[in-house]
Amino acid sequence: MLPASKMRILNFHGYLLRGTGSNVYNAELARALVAAGHDVDLVCQEKNAKELEWVDALGTWDNTGALVVEDFGIDRPDGRGHCTVFLPPIADQLPVYVQDNYKGFAARTFDQFDDEELEFYIARNVMAVKAVVERNRPDFALANHMVMGPYILAQALGGEVPYVAKIHGSAMEYIVRPHPRFLPYARTGVGEARAVLVGSRHIAERAWDTLRIPGLEKRIYLGPPGVDIERFRPAKNAETALAELAGVAERVLELPRLGYGPGQKVATDAFYDRVRTAARMDGMMGYAEVAEEIAGMQTTYENDGIDSGAGDALRELVAAGDAPVVLYVGKLIVSKGVDLLVAAWPLVRNAYPDARLLITGFGAYREGLEMLISALSDGDLVTARWIAAGGRAFEGGEAEPLKLVTGLFDALEADDDALAEYLEAARGMRDSVTFVGRLEHDLLTGVIPVADCEIVPSTFPEAFGMVAAEAAACGVPPISAEHSGLEEVTAELRERLSGASAALLSFPLTPGAVELLADRIRGVLALSADQRAELSARLVQSAEARFSWAGVARELVAAAEGDSDSLRRP
Repeated sequence: MLPASKMRILNFHGYLLRGTGSNVYNAELARALVAAGHDVDLVCQEKNAKELEWVDALGTWDNTGALVVEDFGIDRPDGRGHCTVFLPPIADQLPVYVQDNYKGFAARTFDQFDDEELEFYIARNVMAVKAVVERNRPDFALANHMVMGPYILAQALGGEVPYVAKIHGSAMEYIVRPHPRFLPYARTGVGEARAVLVGSRHIAERAWDTLRIPGLEKRIYLGPPGVDIERFRPAKNAETALAELAGVAERVLELPRLGYGPGQKVATDAFYDRVRTAARMDGMMGYAEVAEEIAGMQTTYENDGIDSGAGDALRELVAAGDAPVVLYVGKLIVSKGVDLLVAAWPLVRNAYPDARLLITGFGAYREGLEMLISALSDGDLVTARWIAAGGRAFEGGEAEPLKLVTGLFDALEADDDALAEYLEAARGMRDSVTFVGRLEHDLLTGVIPVADCEIVPSTFPEAFGMVAAEAAACGVPPISAEHSGLEEVTAELRERLSGASAALLSFPLTPGAVELLADRIRGVLALSADQRAELSARLVQSAEARFSWAGVARELVAAAEGDSDSLRRP
């Protein structure tokens, strides 16, 4: 139970409040804390914070370096806390963990920042945190990510305000572990935290191995993200789910839709023609040129926006009626494994030719996915193989093959009948795939319930499986890769399930993973109405029992107060 007295909490996140797992974590945590009566000072870079209904004020710095706070004058009910978002003046240089495009920022990965640039970023944030502390005197603070949040708080607070570090995973795996330059920052920041929260046992073990801080094991506790079980709920029936999806389509049509659109599709198709030729002519185009072209194409639209045709695309999905729907929610980057789902789709269509694949999210691999789908839809395995061999080059990075996808192609080419069957099912598959771009949580609550299953195929370690938990709360079976935090979420969801249905919720990332993923999807689609209803009800029960943002807020406060008896060990 949260303490009866009102507390003021400083939360340093440093990024946006929408789209990615850690962004959503901090937004939902702030919402839960103010609902419980606490005041929150949220330090981030969400320039559209005024649009968030739970934010009461916005703090910025003027040209003289003075902090200016605009109170929105919103009349709130008694007992509710107050949230102010503060935007440190970092110019437009935003260091990130995975390369992607962020509107209004020149985003680069941390390792691309030289020492002077990095120190500028740190200094500006330290200055901002000090100003917030001087103004509001928080009771405790929260730092997100292994770098740079904890280090910034260590420098800014000087031991005067206790803080908790929350390790999400991406900073550790993408920056600290492969780039030893950042290890001292991580050791200092996490080392001075009163407590450390992690989303899973997997992340705890990785953190111990990475940081090697004496006594860290005694200060590390489980603090996974949660699910808003009031908003993420199952639809009453299939008709209601379609009606809710229709409502989402109408709402989308009223929103700015500046993401991927017809112009980008023309450009992608034109580049795809060059890729097809390159796949057949050695030396015509290298993967470095592919990466450069992809990066240039993504400057022509808001990469993290809603697709211009999203509203009409959702209307078409509604019109498809009771056709099976398979859903993906997440970043469109290679690490999230969405390529596995696309490669598995012909195997699903072979058994369920009217099935639809709905892909929501944004990311640097959008054009790569579009071209992989085009190649398979054309029955062109030569081009599909060349795209898979280039891997990350098709998201603007270094060439790195998609080994699980190329492994599928190798297996198919060793069996003429299987290859012919796969290519026949793949032909025309583009018409069964719907992209919509990024949809915020308030829209996703009306999208997820229409799905028969939701796929979480990440090939990179995950701190937690938030999207899997949200799907379960909606009564939709999540099918997750069998590793890291995803495996731990799946284990909790399986506790109320029988062996047969429990086995459908995950697949291993072993050779044959694409075929195993397709097998799990077909297994869910083959369930009878009664079996689906039973599975859905048990998933909802598990989500309600295991995950809630109110519980996340309670764990944070307990960690800050040193109340280890109220916390769970990894």
